[in-house]
Amino acid sequence: MVNKLIDNIKKIDKSIAKVMMKGFRFSAYICILSLIILFTYNTYPISHISLDSGLILFRTGLFFAVGFFICGFVVDGIKKELNN
Repeated sequence: MVNKLIDNIKKIDKSIAKVMMKGFRFSAYICILSLIILFTYNTYPISHISLDSGLILFRTGLFFAVGFFICGFVVDGIKKELNN
């Protein structure tokens, strides 16, 4: 099952993979921003709003990454079905 997933990742169309990588990069930027906010809160615990905003941003970044991954597979599958 893992080998099948790896093979599907390797067979994704290049244009779709390019969009997926840009989405992963965007998600990574969001997660890095959230980690900076969480580190600042850990160093200077002034307000719980900064803790909540850091956690929400981190969760949002992870959801974006998963969303781009799943949508990439779905769009690739639809594109391959339409071409056949």
